[in-house]
Amino acid sequence: MHKELVIVLDFGGQYNQLVARRVRECNVYCEIYSYKTDLAKIQEMRPKGIILTGGPNSCYEEGAPACDKALFKMGIPILGLCYGAQVMMHVLGGTVEKAPVREYGKTNVHVNPLSALFSDVPEDTVCWMSHFDYISKTAPGFDVCAHTSECPVAAAENPSEKLYAIQFHPEVLHTQYGTKMLSNFVYNVCGCSGDWRMDAYVEQQIEALRDKIGSGRVLCALSGGVDSSVAAVLLSKAIGSQLTCVFVDHGLLRKNEGDEVEAVFGPDGDYDLNFIRVNAQERFYEKLSGVEEPEAKRKIIGEEFIRVFEQEAKKIGKVDFLVQGTIYPDVVESGLGGESAVIKSHHNVGGLPDTVDFKEIIEPLRDLFKDEVRKVGLELGIPEYLVFRQPFPGPGLGIRIIGEINAEKVRIVQDADAIYREEIAKAGLDKAINQYFAALTNMRSVGVMGDERTYDYAVALRAVKTIDFMTAESAEIPFSVLQTVMTRIINEVRGVNRVLYDLTSKPPGTIEFE
Repeated sequence: MHKELVIVLDFGGQYNQLVARRVRECNVYCEIYSYKTDLAKIQEMRPKGIILTGGPNSCYEEGAPACDKALFKMGIPILGLCYGAQVMMHVLGGTVEKAPVREYGKTNVHVNPLSALFSDVPEDTVCWMSHFDYISKTAPGFDVCAHTSECPVAAAENPSEKLYAIQFHPEVLHTQYGTKMLSNFVYNVCGCSGDWRMDAYVEQQIEALRDKIGSGRVLCALSGGVDSSVAAVLLSKAIGSQLTCVFVDHGLLRKNEGDEVEAVFGPDGDYDLNFIRVNAQERFYEKLSGVEEPEAKRKIIGEEFIRVFEQEAKKIGKVDFLVQGTIYPDVVESGLGGESAVIKSHHNVGGLPDTVDFKEIIEPLRDLFKDEVRKVGLELGIPEYLVFRQPFPGPGLGIRIIGEINAEKVRIVQDADAIYREEIAKAGLDKAINQYFAALTNMRSVGVMGDERTYDYAVALRAVKTIDFMTAESAEIPFSVLQTVMTRIINEVRGVNRVLYDLTSKPPGTIEFE
């Protein structure tokens, strides 16, 4: 389906998704694979280019992630980033060692504008450095094409072999011309034409879905979130009445959200999706009773989702396929792509049970990042207010309630979150903040209300600004707004006597609490 492919070989770097995301911004399709991927498999994929990511190791130490020298002899253009650059030099005969001065953060870099990588990039530019090792000697055949005051080899190239090494991180937004550098690589070096566009993707997916499904019956897991909503409408365009959408209200939704989802997608809504609502709150609460560990909660929720869908499928007759709104970051963070550690098992990926009573699970958005999903939604004619709604995880409030889940805790976080979202909208901040919500901590503390001692829960407020949801910074909310939210939550939500604001960025944290 994708004529052009650039692959990212992941050495465990925190920016692996970000690298692929930036390449796709250049309209070139990109996927992430482990550095351990067999060379024969790489050749079968016929990539136009390969990018080696950063990583936390020192390439000269025994047991450090490495790659076969033959990788660089395959005739495929290769770009090494940070650790990937050091591995390239180390394998090909250069020298990498501990740097006399570590560089971290925004750094002034002098580049050679005659290099194919730095075409139309200012000779002096700001880049994001993050390294304690450095390339002290380039491999034979390489020339230095960028340096800093502390790093003599900030970039090196061997144009005849189409091999390039960059010590800094062009994928990070702090590198001013980073996307331009990656664009130069995929177009100037790899010779890509840029055939990765959402309008073409939608047409191709509709045809592919029709071919795969044929006359089969399809059950779609519809949560009302952006991903599952786009998946449902895409399937509806492809197969029409063969699709049935089941919305499982697991009791972990935002306040009044079950009714809102039904109003949009149900019989009186704008879409003909054969909508079925299943109220399964008590079933999920019972399964989650006494469970505190986040991964265990995710897997229980994933298991129950599937079992509910199986039961509904039997009620409506033979169903061949289950559709889910899985997206690419779900896959990577669940440890099914690249080499990075499992961050969290998404309920629709790593949280699925081993056996399911369907012929196949279809995930039409599995290749897409979140902003690409939104573009598909707009291409399908879904209204902007639905496409750009606040992200909400599949496990819902199950991962915004720290520790054990019960109906009382759900009520607390629903009420607190509703107040928070209402005040953010009143302040006109809802368009400026990419994601914001309230979570219930597992901490209880002493307070005083009405001259009486209380021992109640603390609610944590989260708000972040991000472009791609792979990195994020805490949003600066005016103190007066936070004070209003705090006062309302403590006065109006029974069981809360303390409100906190989470300042943590991603990384080191994640956007969700669990």
